[in-house]
Amino acid sequence: MNAFEGSLVQNAIYIAGQAEWPVGPEDWEAAAETAMDPGAFGYIAGGAGGESTMRANLEAFERHRLRPRMLAGNLARDLTVDVLGTPSAAPFLLAPVGVLSIAHEQAEVGAARGAAATGVPFVLSSAATSTIEAVAEAMGNAPRWFQLYWINDREVAASFVRRAEANGFSAIVVTLDTPILAWRPRDLRNAYLPFIRGEGCGQFFSDPVFRAKLEKTPEEDVLTAAATMLMTFPNLGLTWDDLLWLREQTALPLLVKGVLRGDDAERARERGVDGIVVSNHGGRQVDGAVASLDALLEVRDAVGPDYPLIVDGGIRRGADVIKALALGADAVMIGRLYAYALAVGGAAGVEALIRQLLAEVDLTLALCGANSVRDLSRDLLNDQSTPR
Repeated sequence: MNAFEGSLVQNAIYIAGQAEWPVGPEDWEAAAETAMDPGAFGYIAGGAGGESTMRANLEAFERHRLRPRMLAGNLARDLTVDVLGTPSAAPFLLAPVGVLSIAHEQAEVGAARGAAATGVPFVLSSAATSTIEAVAEAMGNAPRWFQLYWINDREVAASFVRRAEANGFSAIVVTLDTPILAWRPRDLRNAYLPFIRGEGCGQFFSDPVFRAKLEKTPEEDVLTAAATMLMTFPNLGLTWDDLLWLREQTALPLLVKGVLRGDDAERARERGVDGIVVSNHGGRQVDGAVASLDALLEVRDAVGPDYPLIVDGGIRRGADVIKALALGADAVMIGRLYAYALAVGGAAGVEALIRQLLAEVDLTLALCGANSVRDLSRDLLNDQSTPR
């Protein structure tokens, strides 16, 4: 019996006579919308353009159908994974989501505490309000990674990496798909950009290299400091060879996030990258892009069976996790879903959401006739669901 056995979790709700927390992604999202200001909710819930990439992510999971095995003798089940030396009690990690202070006053520290309580790795965004040091203190020895937006100031970027290393983060995830912000109608209608108020600037405002570049401290002039931070983001001149510089900055495992093509995956591996997060940024960057789940198939075929791959985008249920693992992911990331849980209940809400999702993964794994999330393969899915 594992600590997150699905039957135990659901039976506890039945015995109590009511659910303490929302149950299911729609309920969490609705509760978060009630709890948040319209602009803040739109920032988290929205995507680029007509949001067709967001829809494609969900539709990809609908298109792939499971083929359960009967009488498999799977009384014991294992939900644990290890990705690049980082253990996880679940086959998922909490994705880097920026500006979580707009969801709840506990911000990234709250999300990190919820993750630490369940043994699930937390990936801290460089666009966070909570600092690297504050999150490290909140998590203790719990597993954590740091996500780096590849800004145009290499001195500040290198400083972020050094701080992450010094504070127990065990991998660096560099996001490739955001050299500039996309056209996002929800945010534009609300004229909502939280960074100009200093939210999401915690890594920058606390960084000694960044602060040394300012005439006045962020405490004295937050608007100028925020504008300076925003000026570091456009970085359209990057090339694959720039990865060689980043690889030299750290001995930690290095992953790239935002890859949707097999040839790009091969380029990353050739330049010393240790793993890939197959991602379309939750539909927030390129409207009309391929679904992450569909891209996973091409990327896995390109890099072979043993290269570490994670996928995110549209993962909302236990069945989604199982499908992604069967199609070749070593683990998945969840993003908006835990941001909604944070908005509803802070760290306790995130912990409750993780336990619910783990229970659903366990029940789905049991009903599919499998013993371990690490042994899933494409033959668990309908052949006709695979794009040709």
